[in-house]
Amino acid sequence: MTNQNPITPPPELVEHHWNTPRVGGDFAQEFAAFFAQWGADQELEACCEWITGQDWTWTSAQLRAARRPKLPSLKRVALLQLDTLNADLGLEGKGVDLSQIRRALEALDD
Repeated sequence: MTNQNPITPPPELVEHHWNTPRVGGDFAQEFAAFFAQWGADQELEACCEWITGQDWTWTSAQLRAARRPKLPSLKRVALLQLDTLNADLGLEGKGVDLSQIRRALEALDD
């Protein structure tokens, strides 16, 4: 399994479309339009699948949150990395007081 984004076209499809003979027209425009539509279709199908799996109390906010999850904030990532560093140091028997760094990170806005 890959970590490929579900609306990123698979390499085989890109290669096939790239190598398809064309007669006239703007190749770049056609290529971009084809894959923009392909990505939108993938997104629509994913949304429809998500809605089908929900009861009818869902809202657009829930749909948006499910389909466009927010990336963790820099603060959250830094705190997670600090926890990992603390755990790694503890396993090595090199405990360090990281409480000041933690408090400084926690004081930051998200």
